[in-house]
Amino acid sequence: MADERTLLKALLNRAGTTYAEQAGIRLKDSPAPLYRLLVLSVLLSTRIKADIAVDAARALADAGMGTPAKMREASWQERVDALGRASYKRYDESTATALGEGAELVHREYGDDLRKLRDRADGDPKRIREALTGFPRLGPVGADIFCREAQDVWPSLRPAIDGKALDGARRVGLPADAHELARLAPGSDLAPLAAALVRVALNEPLAEEVVAAA
Repeated sequence: MADERTLLKALLNRAGTTYAEQAGIRLKDSPAPLYRLLVLSVLLSTRIKADIAVDAARALADAGMGTPAKMREASWQERVDALGRASYKRYDESTATALGEGAELVHREYGDDLRKLRDRADGDPKRIREALTGFPRLGPVGADIFCREAQDVWPSLRPAIDGKALDGARRVGLPADAHELARLAPGSDLAPLAAALVRVALNEPLAEEVVAAA
């Protein structure tokens, strides 16, 4: 059996693109990309294929709804139409409503800047997750998605390796322990590893490909 670092390299080579990167989000610690990540997390929370949710996040941004202000200014129908162009149709109407309400909430509570959510929680991962679940349609699963993706720009979240990611670690034979995985990760980037682990948890053939390549 391959050693852990060889497995890790094969995993990252095949699946180590973050969902934010896939959606065209250049994630950094500033308001607009953090808001786009919030939207992506809402979209990924529903029972719909991840690729469709990613396409929907990109479609919303392409339609000009990449900031809370622009999301608020857009009509409900404009949000529905953007989601529909990405084939995000089963939940398009309810999600369009939730995104509008969420844009209002992020303005009312955080002045359109999610860094204030983090600061209000003193960077505590548990409190950040609890605050995130206050957004419409963003439950614990969505909060985990946000934290997995944001951990390299909000280091206090590290290691954000939740149950789904640990399932992926087991599937490919890596340690099912968040701190051990963080130790193995190359450089300072944990978000790509977390995303890769989720992908193999959701895709058994991909996990088999990773193991075979290692």
